[in-house]
Amino acid sequence: MEGLVRLVDRLAERYGVSYYEVRLIRVTSSHVSMQNGRPEELGTNTETGIGVRAFNGAWGFSSANDMGRAEKAVETAMKIAKLSEGNSRIHLGDPVVEEVEIRPKKSFLDVNIGDKLALVKEVDSLLRGGGISSRSVGYGDGLEEVLYFNSLGSEIRTVVPRVRLGFSVTAGKNGVMQSYWKSFGGTAGWELVERIDLNHWTALVREKAISLLHARAPPSGEFDVIMDPELTGVFIHEALGHAAEADSVKNGESILAGRVGERIASEELTVVDDPTLPGGFGSYIYDDEGIRGKRVEIIRDGVLVGYLNDRETSALLDLEPNGHGRAQSYAHQPLVRMSNTYVEPRDWNFEEMVEEVKNGLYMIGDKGGEVDTASGTFTFGAREGYIIEKGEIRDHVRDVALSGKILDVLRNVRAVGNDLRIEFPGYCGKGQWVPVDDGGPHVLTRALVGGLR
Repeated sequence: MEGLVRLVDRLAERYGVSYYEVRLIRVTSSHVSMQNGRPEELGTNTETGIGVRAFNGAWGFSSANDMGRAEKAVETAMKIAKLSEGNSRIHLGDPVVEEVEIRPKKSFLDVNIGDKLALVKEVDSLLRGGGISSRSVGYGDGLEEVLYFNSLGSEIRTVVPRVRLGFSVTAGKNGVMQSYWKSFGGTAGWELVERIDLNHWTALVREKAISLLHARAPPSGEFDVIMDPELTGVFIHEALGHAAEADSVKNGESILAGRVGERIASEELTVVDDPTLPGGFGSYIYDDEGIRGKRVEIIRDGVLVGYLNDRETSALLDLEPNGHGRAQSYAHQPLVRMSNTYVEPRDWNFEEMVEEVKNGLYMIGDKGGEVDTASGTFTFGAREGYIIEKGEIRDHVRDVALSGKILDVLRNVRAVGNDLRIEFPGYCGKGQWVPVDDGGPHVLTRALVGGLR
């Protein structure tokens, strides 16, 4: 380690590089998946690599998956930075020396791969049933050990475990196909898996898929809409969170540019991104730039109060760094990314919200979609929905989508529930994939509704 630091210092001096940072990463992981009772993936892996960034008004980056090529990676990053000669600035700050670890109660490294396969087989078995035409189960875990150092004198060692279990089914009848799924995950150990009530959740997934075969098509038009905690989370991640990433603001691709301090949403709404959330799938201690992750309020009582930033955007926009520079691996450069993004709860209960709706829909779950943060428009599919008439939940609907202008929907929020849930783990793509989580309580707003197809 000391030899590597001396090497990087020597090369930085040779190439006239003013700042550098090095990440040494080892990930020990296992993956097990099964499709219709047939194993598709079963394996364990340990991968080690080095990622080097050098700054000389612009970034130079290089990586290697063989420590025997570490010197070459360092020198390449230095050369690129020297040749780039940009005029950007970055936040530097004080050096940090710390060793921190998220400790699981029961390490998945101590669990035999055979026991992980047995778990997947058990879930597959529970998903079998009349009316189910296909089923899928996937389990994955990974322990990421990162040693970070930079030219300021920072030296940070972090250890973060992450585990995820997901399963899905597809039901079919008379040419109609409907799918339903559920996933669990967090920065935790095997204890997370042991807490799952597999009988309950597999039965729910099966029953929902079959029930959707008999659901009707949704109405179209503008309606009052109650979003469940999962759809609330997806909406707030995709439609607001990406627009609050400061690189989008810098690049002129965000409707939130220049609006800090402006009321952009209902007073009911407070939105947070928090990498310090205990156990969250998107949680971490330090980001990939050696900045400690901080809880950030994006919207407070309807007012835009913050962006998510990295070293470069915090310097450019004169903001306090908040530790949101994340990279998929040692082979990727950090980008501004979310962690665990959610709507804070208020005091409405679900029954009161339903009574508020005379003609609308209750929309549940996430089925993917599109968002344009520059124009401020979005379309998201919900996994299912229910018609609400005169304060009562009625017909089941399928293939239902929610769309509109992001800021209109934020301003139309009339009620925010008291039933916060942040338990919808996934991976966010932005050229790179990083683990995230999102959620919120039930939220009542108004938006365009239509069919997904």
